[in-house]
Amino acid sequence: MARSVRSDCTVGTFEKKNNLPAGTIRNKDGRETRSDKLIGTIRKEAEKKRKNKKEIYLHG
Repeated sequence: MARSVRSDCTVGTFEKKNNLPAGTIRNKDGRETRSDKLIGTIRKEAEKKRKNKKEIYLHG
């Protein structure tokens, strides 16, 4: 199993470290994610969306 990326790593650093072109990581709407955004923040946003989706499914 591969190790997960540190949550305090920025998107720009992650792209450089993994030899990815700038703009590889994108927002859900297709725009490029800011290079100074933390990986931990992206994870928190995704978890929040998952929780909201579950609540809607349970209540709807």
